[in-house]
Amino acid sequence: MTYCPGNLSKQEILGVNFQYANLEEMLKIYNPQELKDGYNVVNGEEIYYISNPATGLWSFRNRFINNI
Repeated sequence: MTYCPGNLSKQEILGVNFQYANLEEMLKIYNPQELKDGYNVVNGEEIYYISNPATGLWSFRNRFINNI
């Protein structure tokens, strides 16, 4: 799980065992207006995009699999 929060420090993100990435740098690679919730392929890399993490990170795996 990689977070690009913009308003939290790298130390805060790493402190809860998530990966950290710089928001501005990631927006150059991953354009949220072009991504759909779920699996996407960007530059040959398969990613899973969640537009609003607050609505689904606590959910169970089958909920996501059933929406593929």
